[in-house]
Amino acid sequence: MIPTGTFNQSTRRRLILLLIFSFVVVLLAVSMPPTSQPQAYHQFADQRLLFGIPNFMNVISNLAILLSGATGLLFLWRSYRRLNECQQLCFLTTAEYFPYLLVFVSAVMVVPGSAYYHWEPDNASLLWDRLPIALGVTALLAAVLSERVHPKLGTGVLPILVLMGMASVIYWYLGELRGIGNLNFYIVIQFYSLLLIVLLSILLPSRYTHGNEIFRVIGFYALAKLAETFDHEIYNLVGIVSGHTVKHLLAAWAIWLIVRMLQRRTPVSAKQ
Repeated sequence: MIPTGTFNQSTRRRLILLLIFSFVVVLLAVSMPPTSQPQAYHQFADQRLLFGIPNFMNVISNLAILLSGATGLLFLWRSYRRLNECQQLCFLTTAEYFPYLLVFVSAVMVVPGSAYYHWEPDNASLLWDRLPIALGVTALLAAVLSERVHPKLGTGVLPILVLMGMASVIYWYLGELRGIGNLNFYIVIQFYSLLLIVLLSILLPSRYTHGNEIFRVIGFYALAKLAETFDHEIYNLVGIVSGHTVKHLLAAWAIWLIVRMLQRRTPVSAKQ
């Protein structure tokens, strides 16, 4: 059963509250002092050179993300080819493919961007690392809007969210070139989008089974960011891998959890 797009009073009220909250967050980002990129961010704990590749472990660990992203794209391609069969298993509407397509495309795109950045860490290469991350996070938000509000809303705001995400990265980088870099908007795009996914998932039910697995996805991504923050501490403690390498592995697992969620889910109406 495809949703009609009519919302009850409770759902409307929750969406309006989230919209107001989102405006407040954006206003805070505008009013706060600019946050420039700390240069210490580029100083990785694990700088070992192996096989002629600097920061080898940080570069090569991106292959795990490539594997997860490619698996997701393969699943979408196979399910789209079997649309009549899969429509009762994976997606209620064909429009719901597109946000997930961008999620997995961004995962594949982040691999060369991240590898480039970790090979030659500076602001210029970091730009190509962050662009696909912004793309993936905003596309995942659009996917959640599709499943918990309405498919037309998700696909309608998808290009807007994607443009906002990529614009936040370009705005930061152009500012850095002028010596006035501001990460505030990128921080909002990345972290508030994830918070909004959590809030939507708490307040509104999914039209699919296994919808709550999105919490595990966000949880593993949060662990990945935590590992990145404690890059040096993890490397000093373990001695084999650094927090940056662990970050890539945890992010790859979060993407794989999205693939598994799609593989396992069915429409809730099909279970009634």
